[in-house]
Parts: sequence; C-alpha cells; structure tokens
Amino acid sequence: MNPILSALMRNKTGAVLVAIQVAISMAILANALHIVNLRQAVMARPSGIADESSVFYVSTRYLTRETAEYDRALQLRETARLRAIPGVASVATTNQMPLSNQARRSSVSVDRKQLNESAGAWIYQTGDSLVATWQLKLVAGRDFKPDDVLELDSQASHNGTPKTVIVTSALAAKLWPGPGSAVGKTLFFGVGDDAEESEVIGVVERLQSPGAQIDEQGDFSLIQPFRGVGGIPGATYTVRTAPGERDRVMKEAEAALHKDATAPVILSAKTTESDRKQRYRADMALSWTLIAVSALLLVITASGIVGMASLWVTQRRKQIGVRRALGARRTDILRYFITENIMITAAGVASGAVLAIGLNQLLVTKLEMAKLPLGYLLAGTGVFFALGVIAVYGPAWRAASISPALATRSA
Repeated sequence: MNPILSALMRNKTGAVLVAIQVAISMAILANALHIVNLRQAVMARPSGIADESSVFYVSTRYLTRETAEYDRALQLRETARLRAIPGVASVATTNQMPLSNQARRSSVSVDRKQLNESAGAWIYQTGDSLVATWQLKLVAGRDFKPDDVLELDSQASHNGTPKTVIVTSALAAKLWPGPGSAVGKTLFFGVGDDAEESEVIGVVERLQSPGAQIDEQGDFSLIQPFRGVGGIPGATYTVRTAPGERDRVMKEAEAALHKDATAPVILSAKTTESDRKQRYRADMALSWTLIAVSALLLVITASGIVGMASLWVTQRRKQIGVRRALGARRTDILRYFITENIMITAAGVASGAVLAIGLNQLLVTKLEMAKLPLGYLLAGTGVFFALGVIAVYGPAWRAASISPALATRSA
C-alpha cells in the first residue's frame, strides 16, 4: 500500500483530477437518478380508473342550438348506440376526464357558517354511473340510482345542485378528519347562507383530478349525478370495452356516431392512456434527459480513468520492466494498478457522497424535493468502484504484459 501511495504522491495532479471527476459524477448521478425515480413514481400514480387500456372517451358537439328535450333525447340515443357496439362493457356521460387537463372545480365546506372553504374539489358530473364505467373502488356507501340524477337545462339562470354526491377518500379525510365514515355527512358547495348542500352517499378510494396535481389536492374529487341538456347539443361519453377491444371499438364508435348524426357534428375521441402521456410529457422528457446526462457522465468518467491509467503505464514502462525482471508476476502488476485506481476512486466516492448530500439539500430547500435516500449513495458507490475496475483493467493488463527485457534498456 505504501509504494502505491508514494507513487500517487509523485503524480498528484492526475490522481486528484480523476478523484474530482468521480466526485462530481457521483453527486450528479445520485441526484439525477433520484429525480428520475420520483418522476417515474408520479407518472405511474393510479388515476382511479381500473385498466386504463380499456377506456376511451368520445365527444360530440353539434353545430346547432336545440331545446333541452332534443338534447336529452340525443344523449340517450347516442348512449344506446354506443352500448350496442360489440365489445362495449359500459358507457357513461361525463363532463371531464382524469388527466385530461380539463377543469371544473368548486369550493366545498362542511358548515354554512364558515368564512373560508374547507377544500377545493374537482367535480365530475354524470347522468349514468362513473363508478361502474371506470370501475372505481367503492369503499363505503353506494353508487347513484336513476332517481338521484338531476337533469337541468344548461341555459337556465340557476341550475341547482344534486342532492347526493360521491367523494374520494382523500377529500373525505380532508373534510371530516378522524375515525368514522363520511357517508351520511352533509357537504356544502361554497360558503355562507347561499351554499347549496348535498348528502354524501358514497366514498371511492381514488379519483384523480383532470390536472393530476402531485400534491394531496390531486385526489380531491367528487362525482355529482347531473345531466346538463339544452343549448349546443352533444356530450362527452366515456366507454369501457372488453380487454383488447378498445382500438376497434373506438373506430366503430366514431363511425356510428357520424352515421347517426342528424346535423353537422364535431367529433373527437381520445384514450385515457394518451391523456396520461400528454399530461406527463414534460416529466418523461426530463427523465430521459437526466438518464442521458448520467450515461454521458459515466462514459466521460470511464474515459478519464482509462486515459490517466494509460499515461501512467507509458510513464512507468521501465519501472514495470524492472519489477518483472525482479520476479513480479503479471497478476502482481495487474493488482498494483487496480489497487491504485480503487484508492483514487474511494477518495472520489467519499467526496462525491458529501457533494451529493449537499446538492440534494439545495434541491430540497429550493424545489421542495424529497431527501436523497441512502440507497442511492450505496448504489453510486458500487457503480463507480465497478466502473473504475473495468476502466483500468485494459491499461493494467497492457502493463502486466510488458516484457522484463525492458529493464535492460536505457531510458
């Protein structure tokens, strides 16, 4: 060990540069992979919809204005037409979809005497059953019955509020913390004397907001049994298909609605999966960018180790030849260079761990990120030690292959 240290002290600049390179690379790599893992966890969050690959939605907007009766009959006819397509398991009207970046939100409270809202809730409205169509997990209470559905003309000056509502577990816990079920509780839309009340009849485990916020408010959702009619005819229908049938059914649904249209119509169909990809497009781009940067850092670090080791082999050819002439085996020379690199890498890894923690603390303070788990530092340590051994092996093997005859040559 002492001869190796002595040799390193005579070539301090190269050793220090490699150690600094390892330290910087490890600090960036550990935090980059931590960020990627956090982004991946966010992108994989369940929306509440079971089997998103079997769900799509189609919207119709007719270029005319009609009565409420006409619009109601139109919605019922289109719903029946969609349900008649082979492979369709369930259909429901909805005003918005999870992850779609549409937005319908309202202030909710638990008492009319409140001066401020208890929470802001994202409102899903349906004239059918989103619980059945999306297969939401009902953890308490019941689903809507046909008698619960409030049907009102959208052109009316005041539409009123359905008397029943289904909330998510997250919203229920926010409004009524502590033990006990939210079923049977009264929820108010808005605050003050004008706030309209609804009775909670059911609680679903999860239903993300259209924006899929990453904080707790991303699950502050509720469902109202409401069908709006009148004005510009049309609606949004969400469809669940049999597994593997979605793409075919979606094409047939568009064709069927176009065929049955009695007036010019604007029709669009999208899948929940496409909304998820669109919603997390920036997160995915960030993840791939950080992965590319991490891979590039590993390549640069390995190149630095190879280059420095090759230089040292060239500078020590006569020294290596003398050692071989004095009886050193190839494995002894190989072990020497690998041990030397491990010592340099150890110094870089130790410094990198401290630097990684400091960088993470800065991210925690400025961007409210989670603290860096110890596992990333341990993994980084293993990666850089392995990288160092692999990178130095080629130059070390060339050094071990130097002939003892070099010892007799002049400098």
